Amino acid sequence: MKLYQRVAYYLIGLVMGSFFVAAVLSGKDTRCNYFPNARVLNDIRNKPFQYDIEASRRLSEDWVDTADIKNTLTYGDVDFDKSNIKEEGGKLYIIYGQTKKGKEITLEVINYPEKAILRNIIRKERPN
Repeated sequence: MKLYQRVAYYLIGLVMGSFFVAAVLSGKDTRCNYFPNARVLNDIRNKPFQYDIEASRRLSEDWVDTADIKNTLTYGDVDFDKSNIKEEGGKLYIIYGQTKKGKEITLEVINYPEKAILRNIIRKERPN
């Protein structure tokens, strides 16, 4: 078998295999959440999300809004040393993130089996 025939068979197999993989995976909602941080944030985002009274009061202030909360729940960092504490039938998670203006915030989220509640939003002041 000549070289150009081998390359042709290889390319035909590659195209058919790629088509098969694309057809199988296109209908599925696949995510790659292998690390604990990504799994916790994904679990919190996929549950009904509610705001506690204290968190609602902070949201009424001018320095943070719901877009900052969603951004932190997508790209934030979970502090596992202070998190995973059983509280009120759920687990408390401390999540660090930023606002759109670049200010650092800390979210206290209680993760229940059926819902997640944002308990508090803490603004971290940067030293001068």
